[in-house]
Amino acid sequence: MSPALASLSADLFRQHTLFDTHLPDKQLLISVIVPARNEAEHLGDTLDALRNQQKKDGTPIVWRTYEVLLLLNNCTDQSVVVAHRYQQKYPSFPLRIATIQLPPEKANVGTARRLLMDEACQRLTQVGRHDGIIASTDSDTIVDTYWIDQILTEINNGCDVVGGRILTRPDDSPVRVNHLRDVTYRMLKAQLEAHLDPLSFDPWPRHFQHFGASLALTCAAYKRVGGLPNVPHLEDEALYNALVRTDARIRKSPFVRVTTSTRMQGRVEVGFSEQLRYWQAMNQANKSQLVEAPAATIRRFRNQNRLRTIWQNHITSAVSDQLQLIASELLIDSDWLRQQLDQARYFGQLWEKVEMQMAAGEWATHWQPVPISQAIKKLRLFLYDK
Repeated sequence: MSPALASLSADLFRQHTLFDTHLPDKQLLISVIVPARNEAEHLGDTLDALRNQQKKDGTPIVWRTYEVLLLLNNCTDQSVVVAHRYQQKYPSFPLRIATIQLPPEKANVGTARRLLMDEACQRLTQVGRHDGIIASTDSDTIVDTYWIDQILTEINNGCDVVGGRILTRPDDSPVRVNHLRDVTYRMLKAQLEAHLDPLSFDPWPRHFQHFGASLALTCAAYKRVGGLPNVPHLEDEALYNALVRTDARIRKSPFVRVTTSTRMQGRVEVGFSEQLRYWQAMNQANKSQLVEAPAATIRRFRNQNRLRTIWQNHITSAVSDQLQLIASELLIDSDWLRQQLDQARYFGQLWEKVEMQMAAGEWATHWQPVPISQAIKKLRLFLYDK
């Protein structure tokens, strides 16, 4: 990190200069963060959706209970003008705007979202909301009318984290079929996992998404993992993995929904737009997307549940046969597995190590990937025969 950036970061985190001109309201329950870079085209619609939030009974959500923190970083279009005009048009709406110019090596969504989430956590803590909620979306995304209310409902039901369902706007893109096929496959996997390794805090129906366009978590969960990991991109995935690693109660709620764009030219180096370009190249080469063999997925989830049961019941003896079975099915060493079981502080930490061991061992060569259409068919047959 350059001296200039180090000084900038220190000032931001110590003095919280991003939004100090707008002190948090004492009734604040949820702070919504929106990183934006060159989003003049979409920004007004994004803010409209956040401004018009309602409860499920149709009554408006009181503005004093939530705020929107908008960080405009390294913009070269009219995003700053659009944001300030919006603020002037709706002066009572708790939209807080900050503009920043990050050095080239830090001018990425990871830095922007981390600054925002740290700031949101600090603001909630400042008014005594240690259980307050940090909610993230994107500046090209339209949240559902009941987005905030549904997040609050899920958190109040005992969850630490809520991953929202991210829908895409229908278009005539040649890769939309690829996207829908991929979603179908991932939804079937989510259903399979709910069936084979059920979790009380994340029952079926659920989905598979946990990304920055719709992600919410308590300040306590955020602090427990040390904040957003310091990565330039895929920061939402890194945060999710950290939360899983510490056994956070993560709900992938089908009732928390947003709609986002499906543009090929994204604002980040790695993300959904890159996936779209990958599918486009794959189609041009007349190739099929390959995924894990369904038999392997079934075996993975069954043994995840077996190991979780041992962990949850604090079984420390007479489990040799069970560990031998798990290790045999996952193609890993049973002595190594017992050692990891004894050392791990969290189940998520243990399972992460198990999957890394699987990937580095016989498992990776034992199971050959299959075309995604074949996997969808076999997963449907397995689930619908139950």
